[in-house]
Amino acid sequence: MVYFAGLVGLLLILTAEARVGNSSESSFCTESRECLLYDLVCKNDDYEVRHYDSVKWVSTDEECYFMDKAMYTAFGRLFKYITGSNEAGVNIDMTTPVTVKIEEKKKMWQSSVFTLNFLLPSDYQMTPPQPTDDSVYFTDTPDMKVYVRSYGGWMMSLTSSVNSLLLKRQLDNVQATYNKDYHYAVGYDSPMKILNRHNEVWYMVEGEPVCPTSS
Repeated sequence: MVYFAGLVGLLLILTAEARVGNSSESSFCTESRECLLYDLVCKNDDYEVRHYDSVKWVSTDEECYFMDKAMYTAFGRLFKYITGSNEAGVNIDMTTPVTVKIEEKKKMWQSSVFTLNFLLPSDYQMTPPQPTDDSVYFTDTPDMKVYVRSYGGWMMSLTSSVNSLLLKRQLDNVQATYNKDYHYAVGYDSPMKILNRHNEVWYMVEGEPVCPTSS
């Protein structure tokens, strides 16, 4: 029984490392040692469908009118966590991507809660050190398929909103079903990187993914 339990534990660790893996396996992750890896389900000229395994993130919420201001405040909070403001006092490597969960029904004149998420590296996927800040917590994304639209430049409120609307239009045109309560803004680059930036919008697939070949 002890051997079996140890084998299961080892398999769990290997699974976590397999999905949070070396950045050399992704063309998007150019500034971090590790990156969130995925399996490509299908792709056309408008969007792609990816499969992600369940992984753990460190997260924080910020209520604001605009994503840009919320990200600035929330980023500082999570950056403190990975640079030693945790119960173990350890520094944790930055990984990519950084995601922002955005409520879908937000109106311009109303504030919204934005959830910023840092992906935990493979060494801390199973047992991350506890935060010392009560507003910082852990979340686990499920085993999931997502619709993805990629774009360059800077991930800001305007560019994120435009690309989420474009992806929604493309999905609605092919009668795809997806979670309409929220979506993710996804960034892969630090502010210091100027050229060849990569950003994404994610919508969670519901039912069977739809990915027709572009005409």
